[in-house]
Amino acid sequence: MSKVLVIGAGGVGSVAVHKMAMNPDIFPEIALASRRVGKCDEIADSVKERTGRTITTYQVDADNVDETAALIDLVKPKLVVNLALPYQDLSIMDACLKTGVHYLDTANYEPRDTAHFEYSWQWAYQDRFKDAGLMAVLGSGFDPGVTSVFATWLRKHHFERIDTLDILDCNGGDHGQHFATNFNPEINIREVTAPARHYENGQVVTTPALSTKQSFDFEAVGPKNMYLMYHEELESLATHFPEIKRLRFWMTFGDAYLKHLEVLQNVGMTRIDPVMYNGQEIIPLQFLKAVLPEPSTLGATTKGKTNIGDIATGLGKDGRDKTLYIYNICDHEEAFAETGNQAVSYTTGVPAMIGAAMVMQDIWTGTGVFNIEQLDPDPFMDMLNQHGLPWQVKELDGPLDF
Repeated sequence: MSKVLVIGAGGVGSVAVHKMAMNPDIFPEIALASRRVGKCDEIADSVKERTGRTITTYQVDADNVDETAALIDLVKPKLVVNLALPYQDLSIMDACLKTGVHYLDTANYEPRDTAHFEYSWQWAYQDRFKDAGLMAVLGSGFDPGVTSVFATWLRKHHFERIDTLDILDCNGGDHGQHFATNFNPEINIREVTAPARHYENGQVVTTPALSTKQSFDFEAVGPKNMYLMYHEELESLATHFPEIKRLRFWMTFGDAYLKHLEVLQNVGMTRIDPVMYNGQEIIPLQFLKAVLPEPSTLGATTKGKTNIGDIATGLGKDGRDKTLYIYNICDHEEAFAETGNQAVSYTTGVPAMIGAAMVMQDIWTGTGVFNIEQLDPDPFMDMLNQHGLPWQVKELDGPLDF
């Protein structure tokens, strides 16, 4: 039961498997599966070249519960790490229940035919995993993932009470393309074009997509425009930290990206409903994904840094009001040199490896479905520093003025 099975061979899966291979004491046996086994084989070749380790590869249709369960029975892992598409979360969870194996993912479920994501579908599995004596860990990426662990760590060590929490996600990298997305184009565009939502005084406040903009000066990147968005960790943090009066998520976008996105929306290329073309149904957004650059190919040309973190205000353990900023800076070129992937994949794949390490070593235990902020943040935070995502904390003069 020391094996781990990773499903998904995109950039995040590649980073996670490379980092697992660099930690043989924790991951002595690694299996990688995807719909396209050729992509798994390419990653396996890179892992062999970079680390000297051999991983096994398999083909699987993760939408098919029986097929996925058959693969799990064949591999016999202790843990399945789901780095496939969010559409496949529930089928992989079903396969884990069917085979008696722990589960971990990085992003919550959303249906294929509706651009809407929330945790209700996965939280509904609580009793099934508990009754089976199994653990499901949700959202072990960066955001969601590290940003939630940051909040838990701040609450544990620095705050008696958190009043406001802002998550700031800045990608200051330049890949040299006219228009490309840094992770799966279909998921990225659905996320960006959805209405913005944030939590204030226990209520969800909805605003039009990309309608609220602020400028922020990010260390190692510089001033960037960031936009209020909805992200799934807001829902879980609002649930598990009901004391927080305001929760917001911000992401940076360049003007050229937004102009291209506006044009694509205006001509209907971001639609997710089927249209007829040459006598067959196609989904415009899926066609767009097919013609855009594959995110995993952008690493070789991407330069610059990411800066992602939390700004929290509240009552400190020293009895005074304070504002703390906790964040990580990741370099695209350094990430590529280590794993062959750019920093957006790296910042998600490394936390996936760390979350898996927590389960594999029985540091995180329990039965049922857990969001990552419900678990002890300290060992996770230690591994971030040890495995390529060092973090720092600084006190700000006061709360954000917006």
